[in-house]
Amino acid sequence: MVNIKAFVFNPFRENTYFVWDEEGSLVVIDPSFYDQEEQEAFFSLVSRENLTLREIWLTHGHFDHIFGVAALQRKYSVPVLMGEADADLLAIAGQSAEDAGLKMPDTGFRTTPLTDGQALTVLKGSPFTAIATPGHTEGGFCFYDETDKVLFSGDTLFAGTIGRTDLFGGEYDKLIVSVMDRLMGLPGDVDVLPGHGTWTTVGNERTGNPFLQPFNEPEEDAEADSETLAPTE
Repeated sequence: MVNIKAFVFNPFRENTYFVWDEEGSLVVIDPSFYDQEEQEAFFSLVSRENLTLREIWLTHGHFDHIFGVAALQRKYSVPVLMGEADADLLAIAGQSAEDAGLKMPDTGFRTTPLTDGQALTVLKGSPFTAIATPGHTEGGFCFYDETDKVLFSGDTLFAGTIGRTDLFGGEYDKLIVSVMDRLMGLPGDVDVLPGHGTWTTVGNERTGNPFLQPFNEPEEDAEADSETLAPTE
C-alpha cells in the first residue's frame, strides 16, 4: 500500500501529491511549490519521512502544475514523465503565467514521453498505469493504481465537474470521451484525487456529476454494465 500526502500550492491552489512506498521511494505528481514557504514545506516532508525521489509525473503541462519541476530535477536528477503532446504548453507557460499575474515558471527541465497504458513500476507493490486522457490538454494523462484503488486525475476530472477546455489544446468532445471511456469504467470505489479541489470517487462522479449527464445512472446499474462489458476468457 502506498502512502499519499497532498499539498495545496501556488495561487491557483493546485494539488501536488507525494506518493511513496514502504521503502521510502517517492514519486511526486505535479510538483508546483511557488514560494519559499511552500518549498520548505515540500522538503520538510522529504526529510522527515526519509524519502528518496525517484520520478516526477506530470498530469499535463499547464504552468500552475510545474512551478517546482525544474528545481527538483536539478537537485535529484530524476526523470520527468509527461505526455509528449503537451510540449507546446511548456513553450508558452511563461507568457500564460504572466497573463495570469504570476511569476514565470522555470521550464528548463527535460521530459520523458509517456505512452498510453504504460506501466509505472517505481513504487514497490503498487504498479501504476498511465492513462491518456486528452481534452483538457492534448497530452493529458491520469495515473491509476489498481492495487490501492486510487486515480490521480489531474485537471481531467474533479468532484462534481470536469476540466475546462477553453485553453490552448483543449477540446470538449475529447475530454468527454476521455472521462467516459477511460475513467468511468473503473470500479466505483476508486478514489479520485484531482489537480484542484477535494477528493471524490469514480462512483460519485458516475452517478452525480452534472457534466456527465445524460450518462448518469444508479451505481448498481453502472456496476452491472461494467460486468457485461468485461472481456471474457
